[in-house]
This record gives sequence, C-alpha cells and structure tokens, in this order.
Amino acid sequence: MSEILDKAKHWLTATFDSETQKEVQDLLNSNPKDLEDSFYKDMEFGTGGMRGTMGAGTNRINKYTLGRATQGLSNYIIENVTKDQKSVVIAYDCRHNSKKFAKIVADVLSANQIKVYVFEDLRPTPELSFAVRHLNCDAGIVLTASHNPPEYNGYKVYWADGGQIVPPHDSGIINKVNELDFSEINFNANKDLIQEIGKNVDDAFIEASVKNGSLAENIDRKNLKIVFTSLHGTSIVSIPDALAKAGYTDVHIVEEQRTPNGDFPTVKSPNPEEPEALQMATNLANKIGADIVIGTDPDCDRLGVAVRDLDGNMKLMNGNQTMVVMTEFLLKKWKQEGKINGKQFIGSTIVSTELVNNVAANYGVDTKIGLTGFKWIAKMVRDFPELDFIGGGEESFGYMVSDFVRDKDAVTATLLACEVAAYAKQNGSSFYKELLEIYTKNAFYKEHLISITKKGMDGAAQIQKMMSEMRINPLKNIDGEKVKTLSDYQESVEYNLISGENKNIDLPKSNVLIYQTENGTRVAARPSGTEPKIKFYFSVNTSLESIENAKKTEAELDAKIQRIIKEMNLN
Repeated sequence: MSEILDKAKHWLTATFDSETQKEVQDLLNSNPKDLEDSFYKDMEFGTGGMRGTMGAGTNRINKYTLGRATQGLSNYIIENVTKDQKSVVIAYDCRHNSKKFAKIVADVLSANQIKVYVFEDLRPTPELSFAVRHLNCDAGIVLTASHNPPEYNGYKVYWADGGQIVPPHDSGIINKVNELDFSEINFNANKDLIQEIGKNVDDAFIEASVKNGSLAENIDRKNLKIVFTSLHGTSIVSIPDALAKAGYTDVHIVEEQRTPNGDFPTVKSPNPEEPEALQMATNLANKIGADIVIGTDPDCDRLGVAVRDLDGNMKLMNGNQTMVVMTEFLLKKWKQEGKINGKQFIGSTIVSTELVNNVAANYGVDTKIGLTGFKWIAKMVRDFPELDFIGGGEESFGYMVSDFVRDKDAVTATLLACEVAAYAKQNGSSFYKELLEIYTKNAFYKEHLISITKKGMDGAAQIQKMMSEMRINPLKNIDGEKVKTLSDYQESVEYNLISGENKNIDLPKSNVLIYQTENGTRVAARPSGTEPKIKFYFSVNTSLESIENAKKTEAELDAKIQRIIKEMNLN
C-alpha cells in the first residue's frame, strides 16, 4: 500500500492541475479502496486499446494518462515516420468528456509539430479507420469506451494502414509511453496545425459503405421493414444516411434512443449483445410488423441483429450466427461474379465459431484465424496483400466487409445484414431460414458466452488464479466427452491430452485457453483486455436433419451448454 500512497502523493505536485490534486486529496482523505484501484497499476493497452473508468490516477482515464499516451505516440511517430509533415486524425464518441479528451489529445500532438485532423462532432469508429487512409495520415485515434458502462472512456490508436496498432508498433509505442514522466507531456497546442473535418469525409465514407455493403442491383429494398436504434450512440450520424442512400425507405428509428447521450438513459448497458438493450427496438418491431431490428453500440463498431424466427417472433442473433449468414452471402456473391480463384480469404478469431471455416471451405476459400480483436483481422489484410479479403468477423457482434475499413464496422455490416434480409424476403425465405439452411448443410453450432466481473486489484488476482488453475489442473472430460486438446496461447502450445503429442501455435502470445473434445465441443477462457472480467466461451454442435427439427435441436444444444456451465461451477 505504501507504493500506492507514494504514487498518489506524486499527483499532488505541481505537474498536475488543481482540480486533479483536489480529487486525489479527497481519495487520500476518505476512500482507500478507490485510491487503491486508481493507482495500483498504470493504464495499459488491451485488445481494444486503453479503456477504463474516468477519474484521477494512473489506472484511470484522465488528462494525464491520455496526455502521456499521446506524448509517447508523438515521440514514436517522430522517430519512425519519415514524412516531413506527419499527421494524425482524431474522432470521438458520445461519452462524457470525449470531446474534451479529443481536444487534449489534439493539443499534445500539435505541440509536437504533428498535423491534426479532428472531426467537428462525434463520429463512428469505423469512419475514423476509413479516414486514416482517406486523409493519408500516419495514425488515428478515437476516444471511446465502446459498449462499456457510462463511467468509462477510452483511447484506441490506429496506424497508417487504418488498423489498430499491432506488433511491432504496439510495443514500440508502449515503450515510449512507459519511458515518460507525466511532467514531460507537452500540452502547449499549436493551433495552426489543428484542422476540423466533417462532411467531405462523411460523404466519402458513406459512399464506400454502400458500395461494399451491397449484394446486387436487383434487390427489392423498399419492401424490407427495418427498425434501427443507435442506443444513444454515434451511429445515428451515419446509418440512417447509409440506409437511405442504399435505397431502403421503410426505416423506423427508435426515437427514445436517437439522441446521443453518455448516460445511456434507456438501457442498463448499451451493448447490443444483450437482448435487454434491444428491447425497445423489438417492441417497436412487433408493433409495426418489422422484418429486422438493427442496434449498434455507442461507437458503432458492433451491431446486434434481431429477425423473425419460424414462429414469427423476434429473435436476437448472436455474433457467430450473424457472421456466418453474412459470410455465406458474400461468398455466394463472389462465386456468382466468378471472382473466386483460390486467392481469397475470410478472417476469424480463435474464440469465434468454427462453422464459418466450414462455410468458407464449401466455396474453396481459406479462413485465417487470429487472436481476439479486429486488429488481428486488419493485420491479415496487410500480411497477405496478394490475397483478396472478402469479409471477416468475430463472436462479439463485429463484422468487416472488404478492406476499405480496417476494423469492425457496424455501418457496412448493417447494410449487408439488410441486404441478406431483403434478398431472402423477395425469394420467399428469411434471414433466419437462411441460417437454418446453413446448419442443415454443415451442422447446427450453438455458442454461448459467460462474463464474470472481478473488479480491482483483488479481482485481477482472482482472474489470474482462475486461469492458473485451469492450466495446472486441465479438464479431462466435458459433459462426458473426453478432452482431446488443450491449446494454451500464452505458452504457444497445443497439448494433445490423448496422444501426448504437442504442437506449436504460430500466433502472438495471449492469455487464452481452449479445450476441445473428441466430439468437437469447445470451451475457451480468457481475461478481457478492456474490462475487469474473465470470459468463458462455449461451443457445441450436432447435425440438423431438417429445418423442422431446428427448435428441438437448439433446445438440446442449449441444455448441453447449461450442463457444462454447471459442471464447471460457473453458475
């Protein structure tokens, strides 16, 4: 605790402004638990960048942690980019302090003689990724905490290719940040180097989104009834315009959630992965007889899709299901256009459904698998320039169509989901029936995610202990099935628990464990890179003889997942 007190007292020195000093003094006087959580570690880059609770402290999002990160980034750009006029583009979302934080970040960059483009108002994260290459910038920054609770904010860094930073740039930047004392941050802005941007970039982004999110010219878009909710986030500035430009006219916006608001007043969590977040949208869909519901998270990089099931009820697709259907339709389009020649690929991640691999293989297309996070899919695009990237996704409700955006993109993915639904409807099918057809051709895969929250220093230790115990005492059986392999991505080894043979895993090290049984059941565990949580991913599958058996088969798979959860004492 003495080390924490020393760090906190340093924040009472003249390096820090009076407002920050007062906040730290209040913590010292009255709140030892919050003091500990604010200072026990430094804010770190995770799978989605730097994300955390706002407030004073080294483990908080504030003027100084953002300033230090930006000073380190500036130093790295100055040393590694050869252009005379180096440049960075900045976007921000609807969260409290995002606009203020964006200004601080712009000030630091400009103080280091780096040209800065700042969006005039909130914009979606995928537009920031697009803008990096559109404006020929050396890097990009977006101030966002994605779908986290209202008290959070965050900071994501993109490199010149439009993707989030990956090796070697990530460690290079982090090393520069770690070298810095807070007193070395240059906050003295050069106003001449800061330029506001807006409509010109918006128009180019929407045009590219419509071009890449469209399946065919002869789709009856006017006959699809859509309900859309931005969940108080940034997508309201892009998705309605994109839908209109694509030709969708029957679009109904959830008005109570239209206005951007960092408190997210109508939802418990602004996360489209949770059915509760889309309740107002599905209620409206039932009232007006809509075909599809689309909801996006605050920074508009992930989307939730609800469609009518076989009984006509609205059913929220999980991220794996949406990913599989959209991938199937993209592949079908490429095949119809005669563009599949063995030089294409689909992108996925280690905790996403294996069904997408089978779908791609049916078209003779390879699936490349990366670690969790779209920065790894963006890296695939850069690492294989001789191949065409068709699309890619991950289980956490993200999808990326083509490579004009190098991150998950709810704008283009929304258009593609609506294209699938409109095309299916005019051909006597539906989005959900198309999913079931994929299951009958391959297998019925059912996935489920559990997130367990463990806050603070004690929570981090508990998560570490849970992962350690799963390594030391690996599961031998899962729901009566013998475990065949344990893949330890931190050790970069796949252990065959039956034959005793080991294989190297050719991916960067990551704290992830994946068990797989002889029957193809999978259980994965990983600490979240952006929240104080440990996540468990479950995947089970079986054959589906006919669409008529879908409900019964799904119930059996759901029951199997619940048995596994109980067996692992995760209830």
